[in-house]
Amino acid sequence: MELSELIQHLAARAPGFARRLEDAGLEPQEIAVLEDLNRLPVIRKDDLAELQAASPPFGGFLACNPGELKRIYQSPGPIYDPEPRQRDYWRWESALRAAGFRAGDLVLNAFGYHLTPAGAMFEEGLLAAGCAVIPGGVGNQEQQVRLLHDLGVTGYVGLPSYLNALLEKAETLELPLKLEKAFVTAEPLPPSLRQAINARGITVRQGYGTAECGNLGYECEQEEGWHIPADAHIQVCDINSGQPLPPGETGEIVVTLFTPDYALVRFGTGDLSAMHPDPCACGRAEPRLTGWQGRVGDAVKVRGMFLHPRQLADLMARFPEAERWQASVTRREHTDYLTLRLVAPNAPADLRDRLKAAARETIKFRVQVELVSPGDLPPDSPPIHDNRTWE
Repeated sequence: MELSELIQHLAARAPGFARRLEDAGLEPQEIAVLEDLNRLPVIRKDDLAELQAASPPFGGFLACNPGELKRIYQSPGPIYDPEPRQRDYWRWESALRAAGFRAGDLVLNAFGYHLTPAGAMFEEGLLAAGCAVIPGGVGNQEQQVRLLHDLGVTGYVGLPSYLNALLEKAETLELPLKLEKAFVTAEPLPPSLRQAINARGITVRQGYGTAECGNLGYECEQEEGWHIPADAHIQVCDINSGQPLPPGETGEIVVTLFTPDYALVRFGTGDLSAMHPDPCACGRAEPRLTGWQGRVGDAVKVRGMFLHPRQLADLMARFPEAERWQASVTRREHTDYLTLRLVAPNAPADLRDRLKAAARETIKFRVQVELVSPGDLPPDSPPIHDNRTWE
């Protein structure tokens, strides 16, 4: 479907998108080529959450009936993410093939399958590449290691920190593995962790994507930036004007998907990067993103999931005994840890346990709770303090 036809199709079937065009003073037929998209203001994750709350469940951006979808997910925000009935809708096949995954590979998929899309989206990509998939998720490390050993699993997709934990568990259990390749995303892959995985004979490649958009970039054998997939329109834009920036300049990653079922057009991911100014030595023609350079907003990614200050505020509103609070993110041995620091002079004895349980239920994170003195947490402290380093 040509761009002009797609835009008119979406405007006719997705009332939220039609309003978005109208608010920008645009008629659907005025967007005929990719450059015309720049006339449409960027829409961001927080905007989607508000639109969905005002006009549930998809904010008027769905261009088909919900029952015609393949799957529906809920990602932090909360945001409902539709998966239309398309082969490899999230488009990870090209990234996995670039990482060496081939028909006949047996792959452990260590992404979660519960409500969030990562598990199912990578399963779709692996199946499209001809691989057999073990839906492992996260947890039961000893069971998973024995499975890796018994079945002779050759590939892994998931968090790099979790792969490292499995490899260490295998060494503890003295179970040799046949893992050859890994594709990791959703958290940084610092050089020290890549080297630790490579030292065990495993080639590890990194990708970049979001719950809303799927594959937005992947490493080749040069491991220098993320090649942009050909099946999405990806720009790096000025965070204020929303207009594309020249290669080498840092801005927000903005995405347009070419799907007739969901009007995700000029979507700002909130992630910062730049287009690499030079061609890649691998010979691929697709341009590259230089890598992740931070977030536009205040949200941070912890253990592969975004943590929003708004989520924390909603959680802590249940605990008026906490006069002040802050979420502290630290990292030890390639693993993220989240601690809620509280000023609560009259804290009841069960505060820690109640808060841990509520955090697990509402924001889906395991947390530690630390009571601190008022002097250790000034009134103007930010809601999230990211103490991690990525050396």
